[in-house]
Amino acid sequence: MVNQNYAEFAWEKAAELLAIDSPSGYTAEAAKWVKNAFEELGFSATLTNKGSVIADLGGKDDNDGLMLAAHGDTLGAMVFQIKSTGRLKLTNLGGMLPANAEAENVRVYTRDGKVIEGTFQLCNPSKHCNAAYNDINRNWDTCEVVLDEDVNSVEEVRALGIEVGDIVCFDPRTRRTASGYLKSRFLDDKLSVGILLGFAKYLADNKIELPRRTYVHVTVFEEVGHGASCCVPAGVTEFICVDMGCVGDGLNCTEKQVSIAVKDSSGPYHYDVITKLVNAAKATGADYALDVYPLYTSDVDAAVRAGYDVRHGLIGPGVYASHGYERSHIDGVLNSIKVLCGYQGV
Repeated sequence: MVNQNYAEFAWEKAAELLAIDSPSGYTAEAAKWVKNAFEELGFSATLTNKGSVIADLGGKDDNDGLMLAAHGDTLGAMVFQIKSTGRLKLTNLGGMLPANAEAENVRVYTRDGKVIEGTFQLCNPSKHCNAAYNDINRNWDTCEVVLDEDVNSVEEVRALGIEVGDIVCFDPRTRRTASGYLKSRFLDDKLSVGILLGFAKYLADNKIELPRRTYVHVTVFEEVGHGASCCVPAGVTEFICVDMGCVGDGLNCTEKQVSIAVKDSSGPYHYDVITKLVNAAKATGADYALDVYPLYTSDVDAAVRAGYDVRHGLIGPGVYASHGYERSHIDGVLNSIKVLCGYQGV
């Protein structure tokens, strides 16, 4: 039976990956890290043309294959305009929300390899100088990046190597508390990449041959909607996305549980897959919740919309404050790995 050690390993790997900036469209280093991480466990892994990673976990039945997916891309931003003041106006990558990023440290990656620091702030952010401070809607027009460089014009910013289209990454501020809570931006979905590595390590350590051919697809365009719209290997009949389980008003899941999604904004997940996931949770003693996500889509939705003939499902550790400064728990990690093991009967 899988134990706490694999949850700890999953978190260690997730924390390593969280330290690599990888918003949608800027994921090469993160993908290379993921590929190496699976190879270090003894599994073959390849990079796709889009830059995602497919790892082969082996298995007996090639005609009833299983695809497990998580995504390595995150929210972020891009330079939209260099202002005459030397500040930067941004455009979002994925669902990054200015209200959730105000006063966060950022890194600007230039095309010539420089990394320049700054802070994402409300325009005129000093409360003592802005009587309307509390009333201003935080959006991409009212917020900007203040570079930590002595620049006050477009020309001075460009002299640093910064240009329109440069990638802007927000500090994840990753940490773990003594009580087991895991806090960071972008737990969605790097925590689940760690979970899939924890599952793979369990297989490797125990020399387990899975009953069905199983692949892991770590996608890199999920946050912009087309991550898993390609690259489903021949023989795959089921596709389970391992993404975050939402924690919020009207939902059942907590950070310590694994969520099994029954429906999201694209419609219901496959009834038989959900039933098998529930039975897997019960068989392994995993603490789980069933939830409907009305404002959620996933990689497996992208695969089904692309026309792949697969039965689909979604699980994930409970994550609080999604698309903000997120929080989960090591127990949710362990419960997620348990369900993956139970689904395969290992």
